Amino acid sequence: VQLQASGGGLVQAGGSLRPSCAASGRAFSSYAMGWFRQAPGKEREFVAGASRSGSITDYADSAKGRFTISRDNAKTTAYLQMNSLKPEDTAVYYCAATSVGVTSGILDYRYWGQGTLVTVSS
Repeated sequence: VQLQASGGGLVQAGGSLRPSCAASGRAFSSYAMGWFRQAPGKEREFVAGASRSGSITDYADSAKGRFTISRDNAKTTAYLQMNSLKPEDTAVYYCAATSVGVTSGILDYRYWGQGTLVTVSS
């Protein structure tokens, strides 16, 4: 499966963004999806994950209560609704696909999008 992330941008603290991840190739609904992020000088970290149907989700502590992962299997697209953004959320956000199921383990994800930059100004 090929993944294309988009929808990043520049936003003020307290604002919202909704990056999306469009998939093509093998059946999108056969993969669980995840969002990761990588800030400058830091390791890539898990943000959120969703099961194949989207009914099961998981979030990093930093994302709980502010971010929502969702997916539309008919449109073969995953989303990450980000609200109440903080400057520390600034990073390149990556979507990824795994056949493992909902997981925060970066090594479980086989397919990766190219990333979309989110910048939150104070």
